[in-house]
Amino acid sequence: MSNIDKRIDMHSHFYGSGLVEALMSRRERPYLRRADDGRLMMVAMNGEFEFTDHYHDYRVGLEQMRATGLTHRLLTFPGALGVELLPAAEIAETISIFNTGLAQLNQDTKGALVGLAGVPLADMELACAEVIRVRRDLGLPGIILPSNYFNSLAEAEELRPLLQAANEYGCHIMLHPGLKLGQTLPPRPRDNVQFRLSAIELQSSASQVALTVILSDMLEAFPDISFQVVNLGGTLPFVFERIESIARHRTPDDPFPTDRLRRLWYDCASLGPRALEAAVQLYGADRLMLGSDYPIFKDDPYAHALAPARLSSAEKQQIAWKTAQDLWGRLAALREQKNRRSGRSQSP
Repeated sequence: MSNIDKRIDMHSHFYGSGLVEALMSRRERPYLRRADDGRLMMVAMNGEFEFTDHYHDYRVGLEQMRATGLTHRLLTFPGALGVELLPAAEIAETISIFNTGLAQLNQDTKGALVGLAGVPLADMELACAEVIRVRRDLGLPGIILPSNYFNSLAEAEELRPLLQAANEYGCHIMLHPGLKLGQTLPPRPRDNVQFRLSAIELQSSASQVALTVILSDMLEAFPDISFQVVNLGGTLPFVFERIESIARHRTPDDPFPTDRLRRLWYDCASLGPRALEAAVQLYGADRLMLGSDYPIFKDDPYAHALAPARLSSAEKQQIAWKTAQDLWGRLAALREQKNRRSGRSQSP
């Protein structure tokens, strides 16, 4: 396969590798139940949906990839489900099994499937140990974290021990919408719930997350972590000029550090060509990647968002595969370097 044929999906979710059995045994959200008509239903934190094979059978996902022309896909632990917030005594072993299964899938599919692991956030010591195992021993690129930990500087500070552990072997971290430990769901809007929650509020929250990272010391304190903000960084491509204006008028000696936004990575999951064009203008194509949000969304992100975008051929190739491939190469080099320093052999 030539590079020009590569299409790497950097935002999808996976509920297999032991999670099905664990969720079938539960009776409180999140859990799986069998409906009267025989369908398997996921009772999630914010609703209920049919749990089809797309969610947990990697072979179905591979077929969908072939049908849409995707060559590689980043699978993640299902962050928005809240599983990682359950008591560690209940869920830590299940998460560990899931992570090991992701590493095996990578080998079984000859690299077509790559995985971001989960960590048991209810026990910080276990979470730190697991992120080191994920990078040092399993060779997975990183982890997924609930973005509500990054809604403010103070909340992000709660994860500093975990970020320190993640930095040890280099780590990619997807900041994905999800509750933090101890939080309950906020009141639902009175109308048009899907649009208000899943579009307007979600995009706003992604912007808050990016702001927290760039306005903190995280980029300097953890230089070997790469942070991925989902959905093109939310509303930032459309409001950053207003943010700059606010700083220019109210704190003229302290301008907004727009350039720091280029030190994060972003995917285009569930968005289209016009949004992608705006994001290229702000971040640059070398910080942008394809994203599908499969299996929640099943659009081909290349055909739906990238192909119709008014971008150069070089920019489209950068977003289609090169940004992701360069990122994976950076992570592999960091891991090899750290393993060599510690005297460990490189595996897998």
